[in-house]
Amino acid sequence: MGWEWHRPLESQSFRFTVFTLLAISVGGLVLLIPPYFMQGTVVPVDGVVPPSALELEGRDLYIREGCNNCHSQMIRPFKAETDRYGPYTVAGENVYDRPFLYGSRRTGPDLARIGGKYPDSWHWIHFRNPQEIEPRSNMPDFAHLFRWPLDLSLTQRKLEVLRRLGHPYSDAEIEGAEAAARAQAAELVARLRGDGVEVPESEAASEVIALIAYMQRLGVDVGSAPLESARLGGGTGGR
Repeated sequence: MGWEWHRPLESQSFRFTVFTLLAISVGGLVLLIPPYFMQGTVVPVDGVVPPSALELEGRDLYIREGCNNCHSQMIRPFKAETDRYGPYTVAGENVYDRPFLYGSRRTGPDLARIGGKYPDSWHWIHFRNPQEIEPRSNMPDFAHLFRWPLDLSLTQRKLEVLRRLGHPYSDAEIEGAEAAARAQAAELVARLRGDGVEVPESEAASEVIALIAYMQRLGVDVGSAPLESARLGGGTGGR
């Protein structure tokens, strides 16, 4: 029968393997080569800058802890989404995300515009005990982040690598990465204590501080209207 032309090929294991690998290779090249030549075609939205050293460490913790498995960072262009989360996401605001964290599953709310929505103390409580904020939440606690000290030994190296990939970090930012991260962490701790949060010294240099710094950064660069900036100079195409 006409639709069984492949039967003889399936009986020839070597030839079938070669054709299979060839098909996979062609498909892979079609997916990989065009994006490589598209690098640089997506222009940053006005106001978007790469994350600071502390925020970069917080982003790595966000990925390590699997936060991106339940929270997307991509607001879709639907009224229900923009009414709840704000202006929809455009490519130009994520040019410094490596890897990007758009996500396709949303167990918890989208976090693309979470920065500045709540005070630092809200995040402090939320990471220690989410149910204290929302009793119906199924989010696990991240109390271990309060106990584990933040490791900044590779921060400078991370900035060096990202600059090679196109992030506009200066020599001064790279050389002073660790000091800048500690200074920003101290500022965040001071704000927490100003809000009445008791932050012991053992937790003042913990991983949760970096994660809060990253959360407070999300979406603040583009403000409330990234689309106008994207039309003027930023890209709206895919990455």
